[in-house]
Amino acid sequence: MSFTIAIVGRPNVGKSTLFNRLVGEKKAIVDNQSGVTRDRIYGECDWGGRDFNVIDTGGFVPRSNDVFEKHIREQVMIAIEEASLLLFVVDAATGITALDAEFAKILRKHQKNVFLVVNKVDNIARMHEANEFYSLGIDNIFFIAAMTGSGSGELLDAVVARMPAEIEPDKSEENIPKVCIIGQPNVGKSSLVNAMLGEERNIVTDIAGTTRDSVHTRFTKFGKDIILIDTAGMRGKAKVQENLEFYSAIRAVKALDEADIALVVLDATKGITHQDLNIYKMTIRKHRGIIVLVNKWDLIEKETNTARDFETVLKAKLAPFNDVPIIFISALEKQRVFKVIEQIELVYANLKKKITTSKLNDILLKAIEQYSPPAVDGKLVKIKYVTQLPTPTPSFAFFTNHPKYIRDSYKNYLENQLRKNFDFNGVPVNIFFREK
Repeated sequence: MSFTIAIVGRPNVGKSTLFNRLVGEKKAIVDNQSGVTRDRIYGECDWGGRDFNVIDTGGFVPRSNDVFEKHIREQVMIAIEEASLLLFVVDAATGITALDAEFAKILRKHQKNVFLVVNKVDNIARMHEANEFYSLGIDNIFFIAAMTGSGSGELLDAVVARMPAEIEPDKSEENIPKVCIIGQPNVGKSSLVNAMLGEERNIVTDIAGTTRDSVHTRFTKFGKDIILIDTAGMRGKAKVQENLEFYSAIRAVKALDEADIALVVLDATKGITHQDLNIYKMTIRKHRGIIVLVNKWDLIEKETNTARDFETVLKAKLAPFNDVPIIFISALEKQRVFKVIEQIELVYANLKKKITTSKLNDILLKAIEQYSPPAVDGKLVKIKYVTQLPTPTPSFAFFTNHPKYIRDSYKNYLENQLRKNFDFNGVPVNIFFREK
């Protein structure tokens, strides 16, 4: 099940600083200027062995006519609707403001699970002053300093405690690829699903127990067995229609949590956009298999090398991880749709591929001998052996005398050797260095 928290509140209370603290990297722009977070940002947090999604939102300003603040306000309302739990952030340095009080009323009206997070509590005096926030009428209150991390452990413990128990996977579906179709609005996701399923509706069976808003169907045609997760359906809300792209992105986050493989659908007439790249990178971060589909290829005027040139440009933009299948399709004309189905099986096999330790060492130690890790600060780095880890996606541990001295460039070399010798096309590979 996908569990998603949204960080909400008025401008300049430290929402993005908290987001960076939770996801462990500086992805959100942090600035003292109000309203600096324009685009929503998504990340993943791992705490106590549990993973959940985190959405960073812009500062909420009710009734403002400013075009940016109006846009942010609408997207914050979508985040409130879609999140499993809300972190309502306020600022201990300024105390309760009228905006805080009004936003608290809005959250109570939505009847969502809310944690009140009082930020910037970095000394004893602030702790005493922060007690005034109990008057907002929110039972679950936490005092933190997002900049230093003080109090964040207790907050995360409480978040994990609210998460539902993990559900054991259905054994009957254990070896069936789960494939989600994601991409921006109007790229042809629904048309692709219809083209894959065809008109013989008896090959489709609804699967119970799925998360809300994603449609699961079972594809059992041509001797194949695949579960499709379609995220294309939309709710009939005015605000959703105005913020279609943002809503689509939240749905993609949830669909990815359930899937083994993502079909990232692009519009050939527009090329790859910034938002397409965001979706692609999110898929990599979640360690899902990836197939890139360039849809509406029938609308492109073609010359001899049109597809080759398009793919060259596309792979340059997908770098550094561009070892992915790229298929040019027309969902409307049903062009190369069966090739997509065949590619799903190949990527799923790569995702589940297991390589024996002896085979890994026979090949990779020779590559390491040909190009050894460079010495750092006079220390000679030696890699002694490698083994695959028992994880759901391909992960490898390289045992070495100085793991912290191995540079990213050499890590990239090892990944390239893995891909060259064992074919992990369409699959992100994890590499870890451990001391031996």
